[in-house]
Amino acid sequence: MLLQPVWNFLLGHLSLLRSPFFPVFFSLSVYLTFCLPFLLLDLLSCRWNLVRRYKLQSQSSVSWASVRNCLALTLYNHLIFIFPLTVLNWYLRPVLLPLEAPPLPHLLAQVLVCLLLFDFQSFIWHLAHHKVPWLYRTFHKLHHTYTSTSALTAEYSGAWETLSLGLFAAANPLLLGCHPLTEMVFFIVNIWLSVEDHCGYDLPWATHRLIPFGLYGGSRHHDLHHLKSKYNYAPYFTHWDRLAGTLYMED
Repeated sequence: MLLQPVWNFLLGHLSLLRSPFFPVFFSLSVYLTFCLPFLLLDLLSCRWNLVRRYKLQSQSSVSWASVRNCLALTLYNHLIFIFPLTVLNWYLRPVLLPLEAPPLPHLLAQVLVCLLLFDFQSFIWHLAHHKVPWLYRTFHKLHHTYTSTSALTAEYSGAWETLSLGLFAAANPLLLGCHPLTEMVFFIVNIWLSVEDHCGYDLPWATHRLIPFGLYGGSRHHDLHHLKSKYNYAPYFTHWDRLAGTLYMED
């Protein structure tokens, strides 16, 4: 099995995988690692037109104040809200790790289904929090503080938004009975796509350029949502916005 050596390596760190600290360490380290290249691009774009030409809002720049604010809120949410819940989950649901890795086709299929489910759940959640003024003012307005997105704004949100979207992401692999390795791969892919959505760049290798027929919105799609908040509610794919008449794409 292609994935067995990877899974054997992870099983060699069993104490870490079973630690109540692992989920927070994993999500934070993956998130910040994915943000780092885009922060470097933000630094370079101030001096190099070669980089700046790929910015979705070329007139905007990322300030150190916004970086500090985003980092502070992300750390606060993880330590004050996510960590206690992961400890509770660790206590109530002991970590069970099988010896065998999942087949690669099975892993890929389940990751795709998890992404499609999360995309639908997030679309409904997002649409509701824009259409109901109280929900927007109370819970979602904070995320729209920055009309020009950057990688670290992906998790610039309050506790309710962080926890509810995190619940969707955590529940889907459980509903599908995914292998722990599949669950980890889904989390990694989901975090990457969220960071890429908010990165503020339209790069030649971006996911929306790799998936044909306009099926995937990506950073261009989500940047337009932050500019024109009445459109583009789905985080990744475009079909739900297309069906709901809320899709907006520039040529």
